[in-house]
Amino acid sequence: MPKLPEPRIDPKTARIRAQIRRRRETMQKNRDLSTGTLVAGAAVENGANRVKGNQPHQDRIVLLVRDAFWLQATWEITRASVQRAQSSLAERWHTAIPTLRVLSVGEVDSNAAESIARDIPIHGGVNNWYIDVDEPPSRFRVLVGYAVPNGEFYTLCRSNVVETPRPGECERLDEHWHDIAEDYERIYSLSGGYDTDCGDLKEVFEERLRRSMPLRGEQGQTVTEPSLLRQVSLPFEVDAELIVFGKTVPSASVQIGGNPVKLQADGSFTVRMELADKRQVLPVTAESRDGLRQRTTVIAVERNTKVMEAVELEDRL
Repeated sequence: MPKLPEPRIDPKTARIRAQIRRRRETMQKNRDLSTGTLVAGAAVENGANRVKGNQPHQDRIVLLVRDAFWLQATWEITRASVQRAQSSLAERWHTAIPTLRVLSVGEVDSNAAESIARDIPIHGGVNNWYIDVDEPPSRFRVLVGYAVPNGEFYTLCRSNVVETPRPGECERLDEHWHDIAEDYERIYSLSGGYDTDCGDLKEVFEERLRRSMPLRGEQGQTVTEPSLLRQVSLPFEVDAELIVFGKTVPSASVQIGGNPVKLQADGSFTVRMELADKRQVLPVTAESRDGLRQRTTVIAVERNTKVMEAVELEDRL
């Protein structure tokens, strides 16, 4: 029999088929939450320029407190775990949505110790997410997994429990691990680092900071290795900052000492300033949008720092 010619496909049909194929591939890629390919027990990343990592690849999610209203979730998911989720969900896999589930954690003796606060749709190709929260101080935990339209949730891993601080404390939204290194102990403590179930959090901090994390003594004090408790010297640095905060209408403009201040959506503002070792007079001025009204508050502060001589105490042992 002579070979029949292949049916001719017009350009419009070919273009539509290509779009459908690309969309299907994108959907599958976005549904895959794995953060690397597992090769000999280590993560391989960077696509074509693949590099084998030094640390074993594992399933874990770590939750950090950045300030009173922001959390940061960082996770690591193996490809094998995603394949297990696909097998377990079966036909529901095609409608499953990658999700970060935020849980509000109450007291242990409460009947509702953990309740669902919100679900955040995420996508593959990322391993880091910032989460806005409210009503501080509050306790939270996050789950990473797949949400199915029928209400089912397949959990890949659970995070540590964190507690947000009260607003108005000296807080800072750090964007990089280099900044965290300067304030690591406060973030580590607020993120539940001294709890008994924080193994992943402790490992992540030690990997990124390349140092051993401190421990908590029986009376709640922070200690390191027992052999280091007896110190030859006692480094001690003390400093102070000036925090100016207030509130006005969102449309107004505010200046402190002649420098403009950025207002929040509700008209509030917080400014951290260097507190020099002298007397300072800071005029804080608010001006209406039309420039017809102006109010000024003058803050006078004085800092007088004196460093005392070191005292050697007798051996108390």
